[in-house]
Amino acid sequence: MKIVIAGPFGVGKTTMVGATTQIEPLRTEETLTQAGTGVDDISGVRDKTTTTVAIDFGRLDLPSPDPSRHPGAILYLFGAPGQDRYRTLWNEITYGALGILVLADTRRLQASFEVLDWVETRGLPYSVALNLFDDSPDHSVTEVRTALDLDASTPLTVCDARDSASARHALIALVEHIQNRVLTS
Repeated sequence: MKIVIAGPFGVGKTTMVGATTQIEPLRTEETLTQAGTGVDDISGVRDKTTTTVAIDFGRLDLPSPDPSRHPGAILYLFGAPGQDRYRTLWNEITYGALGILVLADTRRLQASFEVLDWVETRGLPYSVALNLFDDSPDHSVTEVRTALDLDASTPLTVCDARDSASARHALIALVEHIQNRVLTS
């Protein structure tokens, strides 16, 4: 299953791919330079020194809870760059994808609006995972769901993209959502 991990700049997509992959991750990170000043909005992520300029890639094998009924899944994880200037690449990355996991940051929730608008135009199943940072404001899932204007059927999880088990939980929620959508179609 091809899964795209999308979200705004600095939300933790590269970190999530690195935390969950079972192979050496492919990373296309480059150092932020003066050329990006005025182009890349680094407010809220001032300590960030690198940015993805193409994709991140990883692989995750999810065993089946019941191998007699289904074999499990292999996820091919494609982390998308977060800046607007890579929007044309976003369309290419989603080609052949079965679903999209949108990472959001409650410190900069408004930065997720544009990404969610784009994701909804793709027509693919998606879920949202709130990546908690040490200084994240404390909002309930209900408050965030309302702020993001998410449909009641869209999975919303909370995760720490640095933690493999937590990040996998968010990916599993997306895979289950994809399976449920396929079964009900």
